[in-house]
Amino acid sequence: MPYAFRRQPLKGLYVIYQLISTLFVRFPLWVLLGIPRSWRGRKNWTLKRELCVRLLRHFMKVSSQTGPIMKLPDHKSITPGRDIHGVWVGTANHLVTGDLKLWATIANVSSIRVPGYWIHKKGTSIKVASAPQPGEKVIYQLHGGGYVRLSGHPKDITGNISKGYLKHLDVVNRVFSLEYRLASTKPFQVAHPFPTQLLDALAGYNYLVNVVGFAPENVIVSGDSAGGNLAHALTRYLTEYQDSAEVNLPASPGALILLSPWVDLGTTTSELPNASAIAFAKSDYLISDREDYAERAFCGPHGLGAANTNAYISPASLHSSLVVDFKKFPRTFIVAGGAELLYDSIKILRDRMIQDLGEGDGVNPNDGKVRFFEAPDGVHDYLVFPWHEPERTATYKAINKWLQAS
Repeated sequence: MPYAFRRQPLKGLYVIYQLISTLFVRFPLWVLLGIPRSWRGRKNWTLKRELCVRLLRHFMKVSSQTGPIMKLPDHKSITPGRDIHGVWVGTANHLVTGDLKLWATIANVSSIRVPGYWIHKKGTSIKVASAPQPGEKVIYQLHGGGYVRLSGHPKDITGNISKGYLKHLDVVNRVFSLEYRLASTKPFQVAHPFPTQLLDALAGYNYLVNVVGFAPENVIVSGDSAGGNLAHALTRYLTEYQDSAEVNLPASPGALILLSPWVDLGTTTSELPNASAIAFAKSDYLISDREDYAERAFCGPHGLGAANTNAYISPASLHSSLVVDFKKFPRTFIVAGGAELLYDSIKILRDRMIQDLGEGDGVNPNDGKVRFFEAPDGVHDYLVFPWHEPERTATYKAINKWLQAS
């Protein structure tokens, strides 16, 4: 039963038990089991990486029984701190039309004011939310967490991605990270189903373009895991309704970066022969046999069927009724870990985008728009983890080279 220990005092007792048993029983056993390379998730892994992945996987299992263990920042307020540059992002209801308007009506949701956080490159003297310099590029980062956890706050673990961008990318001096609303469902309060997060992402994009003043071609939309799903959905909406007579949408972004994107929330790719969702269960920290809480929370009143048939939710779905194309999408950089559960669906997305946009190395202007980077021994969303080297630095260097060629 998921979230069986969500209430106190059972939650506290369960967490203490897990901490003690992990420290004195599981961890020593993991060390012994990890000594032979053939027993590790991947033979090329160091013992340190093997232990990190096992620890993360166990944490995922524990949190699936307790819910959030620590209170994280959320959309209700700006969480302050040293070098934390939070701002409020206004609503975008005036930019909602078409299917998005219909889905929002079904879910009874609308755009509201949410926080966002500016992160600046060290050594720069940029003022918070200042107008861009001529030609300045900005990364608009959407965090992962299955749409049900984690945060856009710079202190969140996913903030490591934004910090990595600023450390390694020569053409970017600041990142804007949005604190979109998280979905939830029973046994917790039912709240914020699709398309809530897309409404928030649209508001954040409108803020960057029409409030701060960035030219759309200088905005790089980026997302990791569920944030990659959201980055894709935002780009799809901007391209599909660009010529709508009902709304005056900003132009689509100049580039898109998808990091271990969650692009099949349904079941179609997990049913493939020798599917990565099963075959890579021992080489990733995601839980392949987890309950479908995140999918149920996100799909909400639209039902789990939408996770197989809606192009905004699952652009890599293999369902026969799905119609999807990427012909209007900007140049795109896709990252996948070769050891992650989502590997199959990411490759399907890659192939579909290449079919419409062409494949390229991002350097030759005559090549196609899609650049695919695979870290053969990388776990899901490995850019989040500073210990995941050398793949992490190699990925940022590849993205830097790709951006410089634009």
